[in-house]
Amino acid sequence: MPNLLINGQAHQVDVPDDMPLLWVLRDVLGMTGTKFGCGIAQCGACNVLIGGLPVRSCLLPVSSIGAQAVTTIEAIGNTPNGKKVQQAWLDKEVVQCGYCQSGQIMAATALLNQTPKPNDADIDVAMSGNICRCGTYVRIRDAIHAAAA
Repeated sequence: MPNLLINGQAHQVDVPDDMPLLWVLRDVLGMTGTKFGCGIAQCGACNVLIGGLPVRSCLLPVSSIGAQAVTTIEAIGNTPNGKKVQQAWLDKEVVQCGYCQSGQIMAATALLNQTPKPNDADIDVAMSGNICRCGTYVRIRDAIHAAAA
């Protein structure tokens, strides 16, 4: 039975060791902010932060997390950079359909945690694996610059 530290709270879950973290979050713990997109770790909709780094939760076996802290979109606004990113997303009107946005926000927050003043190239690299079918990439970049300001 894995013990998980999610959003600062301990959770003991009775799930198979190979169950992906995404399904533990959504189906077992009821944290539905993390989205299922492609199921093959290519789109970024399922990003969470583990140890401060963006990780695709759709294929990550829950048993591989160990004692590492997991942060989901439900709690990212409680962090300094997460709060800035979420506000910039609103200010720059990034969201269209919104489906990819939780994963985008997680990746952007991780970027600012590691690179407080990213340039366009830094943003392109950090966000390259996050697909937005609505094509709001220009607004995403603007929002990241605004959050970093």
